[in-house]
Amino acid sequence: MKSLSQRYEIAEFIKEQYGDDPEYLWVKTPECAVFRHQSNQKWYALIMTVPYNKLGEKSSQAVDIINLKCDHITIGSLLDEKGFYPAYHMNKTHWITVVLDESVDTQKIKALIDISYELTDLKLKKSSADKIICNQ
Repeated sequence: MKSLSQRYEIAEFIKEQYGDDPEYLWVKTPECAVFRHQSNQKWYALIMTVPYNKLGEKSSQAVDIINLKCDHITIGSLLDEKGFYPAYHMNKTHWITVVLDESVDTQKIKALIDISYELTDLKLKKSSADKIICNQ
């Protein structure tokens, strides 16, 4: 299954880049993995498996997704691209959902993870966070 390999590649990247292991917080959804800052405990990524119809598609087939924090201007432009959806189960103004089915290049997802990490870091000043824009 391709999405599983992308899911694990993303988890490996996060471990190597930030030293964070996934946390599995919910008994009812053991496949859901939260990644958060060690310093402030804020989430910057959430990987889970949902049916496509939860994203507004017609299929009920399960798919892995990742929710990432992003600025609202970038979210608006990403929603026009394949594999990007309004945030599932998160604030749609500040978060975006990316499908992990190989429809989005892994390097682009890694860049978005970097942005999400920075946006959720309390040490980052708000004025700096507002200037972060995805390279597309």
